[in-house]
Parts: sequence; C-alpha cells; structure tokens
Amino acid sequence: MSSKLLSRPWVLLVLIVLLAAILRFYQLGINPPSLTWDEVAWGYNAYVVGIDGKDEFGHFLPYTSFISFGDYKPPVYAYLTVVPVWIVGLTELAARFPSAFFGTLTVLITYFLVKELFWNPEKEEKGGQKYVEYIALVSSLILAVSPWHIMLSRAAFEANVASFFIVTGVWLFLYSIRKNQWLLIASVICFVLCIYTFNSVRIVAPLLFAVLVLGNLKRLWEIKSATITAFIVGLVLLLPVVPFLLSPQARLRYQEVNIFSNLDIIKTANQEVINDNNAKWSKVIHNRRVVYTSDFLEHYFDNFNPSFLFIKGDQNPKFSTQDVGQMYIWDLPFLIIGILFLFRQRRGKWWFIPIWLAIGIIPAAISLPTPHALRTEATLPTWQILSAYGFITFIAMLKKYQKQTAYALFILLFLFVSYYLHGYYTYYPKEFSAEWQYGYQNAIKYVKAHQQEYDTVYISGMDRAYIYTLFYLQYPPKDFRQTAKVSTDVFGFVHVYGFGKYQFVDNPESVNHKGKALYISGVSQVPPKVHILQTFSVLDGTPELVAFTK
Repeated sequence: MSSKLLSRPWVLLVLIVLLAAILRFYQLGINPPSLTWDEVAWGYNAYVVGIDGKDEFGHFLPYTSFISFGDYKPPVYAYLTVVPVWIVGLTELAARFPSAFFGTLTVLITYFLVKELFWNPEKEEKGGQKYVEYIALVSSLILAVSPWHIMLSRAAFEANVASFFIVTGVWLFLYSIRKNQWLLIASVICFVLCIYTFNSVRIVAPLLFAVLVLGNLKRLWEIKSATITAFIVGLVLLLPVVPFLLSPQARLRYQEVNIFSNLDIIKTANQEVINDNNAKWSKVIHNRRVVYTSDFLEHYFDNFNPSFLFIKGDQNPKFSTQDVGQMYIWDLPFLIIGILFLFRQRRGKWWFIPIWLAIGIIPAAISLPTPHALRTEATLPTWQILSAYGFITFIAMLKKYQKQTAYALFILLFLFVSYYLHGYYTYYPKEFSAEWQYGYQNAIKYVKAHQQEYDTVYISGMDRAYIYTLFYLQYPPKDFRQTAKVSTDVFGFVHVYGFGKYQFVDNPESVNHKGKALYISGVSQVPPKVHILQTFSVLDGTPELVAFTK
C-alpha cells in the first residue's frame, strides 16, 4: 500500500474522530425519539445534584450509588451529566451527552491502544510501524461507524462510559510499562472508575487488570515505585465502595437477572434424579453444578450467534435497529482473517485481545436474556481491532491492485453504513418509539401546560411515572422530598406513590375524587363516560396515553 496515505496519519485520525462525533451527536436529542426511565433518572439526579448536591431522595453527594428506583445505580454517569444539564438545561441532549462524548473519545483512544498492543521494538528502531499504523486507523474507523457502538453511544447508557474507561485504562497501562511508568497511576484510576460506573464491568475490569499485571510482572517489578504508588492509589479509591459491594443492595440487581437465581434449574435437576430412582449416575449428570455450568456455556456462546453479530443484532430495539447486526456483514470475512493471522503472526501484546474478548462476555453469560449487546459492550473494540487486523492483512497479501482493492472495500463499507443510517434515521424512530416510552414526554408536557387548572393530577399506565413527572416539570427537589410518598417493597425496589398535587395510581377507576382533577392513563384504562381532552400517540400513530376528566 502507498506510504502517502500515512504521511499525515493525524489528519486521517482527526477526520475519523470527527465522523464518530457526527454519528453520535447528530439529532441526539430527538433520535432515539424519547428517553427511557433510566435516562430520565440520570438526567433528573444530575439536575438535583447541581442544585443542592443531593440525589432525588436527599442523600448528600452519594459516592457508592444513587438509589433511584431501588436498583442502586453506580454514581459516575450522574455526576458526568451535571455539567451538560447546567449548560443546556434538563433536556434529552443533556442526559445523553456523556455517553455520546465518551463514545467519541473511545474512537480516538482506540487508535493509541492499537499502536501499543502491536508495538514492536525492533520495527520501531528501524523506523517502520506503517503496518500497525494502518491497523490502528482502520480499527478506529470501524469503531466509528459500528452499529453496536453508535447505538450505545446515542442513549444514556453508563456501559458506554465504562467502556471508555476500560479502553483508556488498558492503553495507559501498556503505555506506562513501555514509556512513562507514572501513567500507571492514571491507568489504575480508570479501572477503579469502572467499578463506580457500571455493574457488569465490576466483573470485567478487575479480571482484565489482573491479566495485565500477570502478563507484565517482570516490568512492573522494574518500575516498582510507580507500581506501589498506583496500587496504594487504587486501594484508597476502592475502599469507600467495598462495603456497598458486599451489601444486599448491591446484590439486588444481580439476583434479579443472573442465571444462578433460577430455582427451576434445581427443581428440574431434582426431578430428573427422582425419575431415575436416585441412581448415583443420575445424581452426577443432573447435579445442579453441572446444569448451571451447561447453562452458563450455552448463554456464553449465545453471544457469538451470527444473527446477533451480523444479521439482526440484539433482540432489544434499544440496542439494535433489528435489520442490521451489531456489526456489518462486511466485517465477517476480515474478522475471520484477523483471528487466524493474529495467532499466526503474534505481534506485540496480541495475546491480550482474545483474553479481553473472552472476559468481556462473562457478565452476559451469567445473566438473562442472551445474547445481550449492552452487557457485552466491554468487549469493544476487540471485534473492531480483529476486523481491522484482517482487513490490513488481506490488503497486504495482495501483490497487485492493493490501493484499488482497499478503495473498493471502503466503498462497500460506505454502502453498508449508509443502509444502516438510512434505516436508523428514517424508519427506526417511527417503528420503535413505543420502546422508548415516546408518549410519556408529551403527556407530562400536557400536564405542565394545564396543571394550574386542577387541584390534583392522577397518573396511571406509565411505568415509573414519577421520574418522568419530575424531569419534564423540572420539579424542585426540595418540594419533592417534603411531599413524596415513598415505600420500598420486599425486594428492595423503591416506589413513589405521589408528591405535591401528583398522584400515581394503578387504575383511574379506583379514584374517588370530589375536586377538580386531571387524569392521565393508558388507553386501555380509560373509564366509560369521561371527557377526553387529548390522546397521546407514538410515532406510528398508535394511541398510548389519554388525558381526560371525569
């Protein structure tokens, strides 16, 4: 390939990052078409922290978790959202800004990460790292246009920020042991921040860090002053969260989704043993540990399903447009080539890539459902690096027409990206607006416009309606805390039944109100003989919520 392409690699890198930013920020506030309740919770908690330094329930500067709905969200995303909310207000754009911003930065850091992963001291001395330069640039490009990464960067997913910390932590670790030992402290801080950012990476980050340490013990001993200092810094930063990680609250979400909480497996295993007359061989085969292991492996390899990766993507429309995989079909041949030649050529720290990929899937393997794009985001950008490695290796193997072939393949990639973006901006919002609770914002905005006409507002048919009400009314946190009717159920989840003039009920027919009241309810809950004020539909025209009076 021509060396002219790399005469100014920083120009290409700037263009790639600019492309990544456009794909992540363009129409960010309106597509996805509305905010999920988790996004609204992030936004409102950032809003109230910016006002008085407390979360919605009045806890001052929470450092282990935000209670939220009782799912005890790790705190980093909320704090990262404080400044965007302060600058642009409590809006969809502000709530999603950190995810899009750090998603864009991940594309940039991937370039430097790849150069460290495949750095070769012999070739560095000879002045030739062009091959690695190509891989680094193409890795960043593939990540920049990745449907997987774009989808998760355009909503307030804390997993996307955690992914940035992982990528940056790995890069800084590798760079520190090669060139600047004191950057090891920054690497450790990044890995610790993962623990404070997303639940799933509380498994991935420590394992990846342990692999890096074990793979570089000799070098870490040589820079023991930096190593010891980094260890102390990491330990000090981790200590505050340890009691919480050992608490029942931290286990709540895990118990809800992990496969080991499925008692049906134990019941089935016991029944099989009984069916076999309690035979010893049956107790071995149907031992719950064997069954759980089998279940784990099944869910683990679900995440390599070709339909998930290349055809339809995650079954949850929040993570996929449903007609394009988490990766493009374009990636498939180069991914295969990349894997084969990675093991064959063994450049630099090549071994870390498959280990990273293998570890990154563990959180999804122990959870339901599978495959799961969000819980496996910690594997990014290993897929993209492997695809880039395969692409550059393929081009390098050609004896003729290297440049022409590369251009033709990039044009083909452009067509795949264009198809995805056309679907994402043209059909996706209309087809899946209900999945993003589109009608909720319009209903609460109607309440905001007419609330002075009523002494009470009853809301039903909306999941976690209280947080939408707080968000879109920009309700003063002090007033909320003084009037909120809150309870915690036996499972630890928090329910808000009302605050101020707003009451959240299961069914409007059960309300016997003598004053002037406004009702917001699901279409199926509207009682007969009421006065319909307005119907709120999702983007495909399907009615979702109704405003009425009795």
